[in-house]
Amino acid sequence: MLSYNILFLCFNKLSKQMSSVTLIATCRCDKAHHLNLKRIGLETMSLPHALLTALVERPCSGSELARRFDRSLGYFWSATHQQIYRELARLENAGWIKSLPPQSGAGRKRSYCILEAGRHELTRWVGQETEFSPVRNELMVKLRAEAVIGPAGLTQELARTLAMHEDKLAHYLEIEERDFSAPYASRTTRLQHLVLKAGIMAETSWIEWSRQALSELSSDD
Repeated sequence: MLSYNILFLCFNKLSKQMSSVTLIATCRCDKAHHLNLKRIGLETMSLPHALLTALVERPCSGSELARRFDRSLGYFWSATHQQIYRELARLENAGWIKSLPPQSGAGRKRSYCILEAGRHELTRWVGQETEFSPVRNELMVKLRAEAVIGPAGLTQELARTLAMHEDKLAHYLEIEERDFSAPYASRTTRLQHLVLKAGIMAETSWIEWSRQALSELSSDD
């Protein structure tokens, strides 16, 4: 099944502000250390925890993690391949993951696996209060501006927005049919499906709103 196991980290655009969180982690010497996430260069949320979640599922290389982001998380979460590799190095320095010796053979990649300290950190993060960032939507500001200045050519932009959301919805429905059509599913699969359902519901809502907005813009009142 296509990996949609870490999309739940992406629906709410979490604040990227760093907070001074001190944690207990274990490094390679197996001693407990207090870690300050800001001091060691890790974000207190988001990308590091997305990577930890992916590695709970299975050990994999940096390039494989990057492909998993491209296949799924690209619709919800922006992370470049450089950011992923940089974060993996930080996670390893923090003692939350470790790199495995490359397998023999040309072109074999170094894989990473999660350590117990990384599992503890992921559990801590999942249970903590989520900080929501303020909503910033340029299209809403443009619509508000058109309301006071009169027609300014927003119809074309709204039509483009509608088409984009229709394409996303069609893609999500294809994924749902392909990966979540089994009548019986495990708890893990059901929760993964919930993430996809949130995306489907969001796109459906945007499509309905976009159509209503286009109708209002075309009216003469």
